[in-house]
Order: sequence, then structure tokens, then C-alpha cells
Amino acid sequence: MAESQMRLFEASGGVWAQLRVEAMQAAAEEPLLASYLHASILHHDRIEDALSYHLAQKLGHGDLPALQLREVIREAYASDPAIGAMALRDMRVVRERDPACTTYLQPFLYFKGYGGLQSFRIAHWLWTQDRQILAYHLQSRVSELFSVDIHPAATIGAGVFIDHAHGIVIGETAVVEDDVSMLHSVTLGGTGNAGGDRHPKIRRGVLIGAGAKVLGNIEVGEDARIAAGSVVLENVAPRCTVAGIPARPVGGECCEDTIPAVAMNQRFESDKSQS
Repeated sequence: MAESQMRLFEASGGVWAQLRVEAMQAAAEEPLLASYLHASILHHDRIEDALSYHLAQKLGHGDLPALQLREVIREAYASDPAIGAMALRDMRVVRERDPACTTYLQPFLYFKGYGGLQSFRIAHWLWTQDRQILAYHLQSRVSELFSVDIHPAATIGAGVFIDHAHGIVIGETAVVEDDVSMLHSVTLGGTGNAGGDRHPKIRRGVLIGAGAKVLGNIEVGEDARIAAGSVVLENVAPRCTVAGIPARPVGGECCEDTIPAVAMNQRFESDKSQS
């Protein structure tokens, strides 16, 4: 196994075991959901098998039955073990960064950001296998179900947190590196109808606030912050906070001792004295 994949597995250790414990507790506390919890989690030995079943049940429909879709998803996990490892790491960071999340059960079963991201990972795998029409089909279903519209050709790293997720749009040539956090209604889009490399490159550790629009083939540097509601049309330097329409730097270098995507601090540095 590649070193990068090993790091993913090590970083997500214990998540699957804890998820099963939480599912068992929930089944005992709420008998009405016991069958659902057993089918989705407790009947499976690995996160890959559980997600294969759960995502297929969500995304399957009359034109693409869940049973057939489940086999496609299982094939993706078997072909690329990093997809399952990223699913575990993504689940862990939701628990770490979202104060409303108190269990791993919540993102696995209910959070649109987590479900949409894991579904994208399957669509992206299909894209890399030259199965583009099925990748587009999944993209459409994910948009309908989760209000998350991510082109299957986009590149998204591990440890990515999409909070609330409603209205997320990520374009074809966008890149989102590891350990990025974004809130709802974020767009990583183009600026016109030209083809080619036309979408943003979001580097590691970036925090993107709700409603922010990052447009064009620009780079948002490592550990930068984009304030809610901003429209970003130019490169953002590493560890810089930008805000406004169009977005401009606000204050000096931000977050000296923290990673913005992890800290989830959306206040400007000038607000420190009031926090």
C-alpha cells in the first residue's frame, strides 16, 4: 500500500468500531430504527460494505436499482482502497469540527455534506474508469438528493468537511486539497463559457465561509480564510483572510497557531478582543 494511503488508514483508526458501537446503542434506544441501523451498519464488517449498501439505498431508483448500484460502489472500493480510507477520515473530521455533531452515526446516516462527498468519490472513480455517463448520472442524483453539485472530474482530497452542504457547487477542473472546510452555498466556479482549466485551486487547510463564491482558475493559498458572502476573483495568499465583493485582504496574517479549516474560526483578527 502506498505511503499516502497508509497515512489515511492510520488517521482514521477506531472510527468504524465506534460507529458500530453507536449504532448498537441507538438500535437499543430506538427500536423503530433498529432494522434500519442493522441493515445500514451492523450487518457489515467494514465501512466500505456499509457505505456500499447505504449509498446505494439512497441513490438507487427505478432506472438504476439499488442492488446493481451497490455492486458498482463495491467495485470502486475494491479497486481503490483509498476511497474507503478517505470516508473514515472525512467522518472523523466532521465530528471534530462540527459542534452539533456528537456521534459518527450522524454524518454517516444523515449529513448531506458527508453523503454528498462520499457519493462524489464514487462518481469520480467512475470518471477515471472512462464510465462518464454513469458518473454524470450519479452527479445528477446526488444533486437531487443532497443539494450538492460536484462535477465528477473535480479533485477533492481527504479530511474535507462540508457543513450543512445545501447549495454547494464545485466545477470540473476545481481542486480541493486535504483538510479543507466549507459551509453551505459555496461555489467553486468559472467566470465564463471558456473551456480548459477554469476553476479554483483550494490548498490545504483553507476555510471557506457560507455563501462565498470563488471564481476562475485562481489559487487560494494554504491555511487561508474566505469570509462568508465574499466573491473571490483573484489569488489569495497563504494564511490570508479575505472578505467582501470583490474580496480583499482583511488584517494581517491570520491564524498563526491554528489551521483555519480545523479551528472553524470565522471572526476577523480585529475581533479577537471581543471574543
